[in-house]
Amino acid sequence: MSQNQAILTHLRNKSITAADAMSRYNCYRLAARIADLKDRGYDIVTIMEPHKGGAHARYYLVLA
Repeated sequence: MSQNQAILTHLRNKSITAADAMSRYNCYRLAARIADLKDRGYDIVTIMEPHKGGAHARYYLVLA
């Protein structure tokens, strides 16, 4: 299964962060994989979550 497919399957069930993608799918460029999925027509929302020292992105698939 490609990283794009694995991430899409994950997003169908719950949100994902870069840390999730690294540990579960050995994906170090989640933003690029999200861009690929958006280019294929998937509606994915990005929420920036603050944390100590900065912020990170959490991605959600919008199911119609």
